[in-house]
Amino acid sequence: MTATQSAGLAPLHGIRVIDITEVVMGPSATQMLAELGAEVIKVEPPGGDMLRATGPGGRKQAGPLFLNLNRNKRSLVLDLKTPLGREAVLRLAANADALVYNVRPQAMARLGLSYETLRQVNPRLVYVGTFGFSQRGRYAKNRAFDDLIQAGVAIPAASMMAGSETPRYAPLNLADRATGMYAFGVICAALLARERTGVGQAVDVPMFETMATVMLGDHLYGHTFIPPRGSFGYPRLLNPQRRPFQTLDGLVCCLVYTDDQWANFLGAVGEADLFQRDPRFVDGETRTMHSEELYKLLAEKLAQETSQHWKTLLEPLGITVFSAHTFETLLEDPHLKDIGFFQEYEHATEGTLRTMAVPSEWSSSTLPALQPPPLVGQHSSEILQEAGFTQEEIDEMVRMKVTELAGPSKTSA
Repeated sequence: MTATQSAGLAPLHGIRVIDITEVVMGPSATQMLAELGAEVIKVEPPGGDMLRATGPGGRKQAGPLFLNLNRNKRSLVLDLKTPLGREAVLRLAANADALVYNVRPQAMARLGLSYETLRQVNPRLVYVGTFGFSQRGRYAKNRAFDDLIQAGVAIPAASMMAGSETPRYAPLNLADRATGMYAFGVICAALLARERTGVGQAVDVPMFETMATVMLGDHLYGHTFIPPRGSFGYPRLLNPQRRPFQTLDGLVCCLVYTDDQWANFLGAVGEADLFQRDPRFVDGETRTMHSEELYKLLAEKLAQETSQHWKTLLEPLGITVFSAHTFETLLEDPHLKDIGFFQEYEHATEGTLRTMAVPSEWSSSTLPALQPPPLVGQHSSEILQEAGFTQEEIDEMVRMKVTELAGPSKTSA
């Protein structure tokens, strides 16, 4: 295909991915691949991904978290513990570009689906594992989930340092989603390496090490140096005053960060000589050490006027003032309305649903239309036929409960 012929195609057009993942981390990575044009075959156990049952809609296997993690995929139900289920994966792998899984490697080996087995079927296959821990350390066989990894990389400890009365996890699936995002990039990089070398490889993306890098990138801080030149923790991020600030009529984010911004802010509020008269703020290093005091000053000043007053006064000085959203107001954000970020579509069992647009924007490539997450086994028959199974063999697999079928849904997001 020439460059001219490929112009306008989705970035990952022609890439086929076997997705043997459940819950959040793996599905988030493979949804990103699907949204950029990869054909993603979601291999689900009988009954479907366990996240289907979580939240409203769960009784019909269409819970909200599942719906927001599995767009643009096709669903194939397989019992991988059966010989026929394993055979189906091997047939699919023969013509796939990548296989992504999020159980421990030992479990894949027990299923007869280790990398050594798969590479015999397809030497060009990129085989990516997303699981808890590196296989080279003592935690290799341990189970992992988001809360455990957050605890393991000191997020609750950091919350206490930042002023929480009790240790807290971040109120989102931070470890799952951050690792899933990194896995998405790793999968794309591995596919590029395959194009350069002609052969695939096994790649591991462990949660613990990924999140340790994320956390310590900010908070190794003084211990970056040997011997240490200070404590752990970037003071600005652990400052208990680092929060939305109250104005007379709402909450705002007002980030005064650079020396020029501080000079402009202090001048605007009648404290122009503060850095000269207070030794705690004499230079960038001391200001970082005493950031809590600076943020207290910021809070005191902002509380005296309305949000609009501060936007009018500070934004011409290069200091952005942004109103803090609630979930409710985020849905009404005017910028997101400008770009059509929230979209509606009809789901086969749940009626009208809301979804979010793909957040990247491309000058030449065309992203595929958003498709609803599949019903359990919605595409089992067609995918098995593509793998070479006859209709009689598929009927027998249904009878033996190796696979499940569901009626098609043709609606688009």
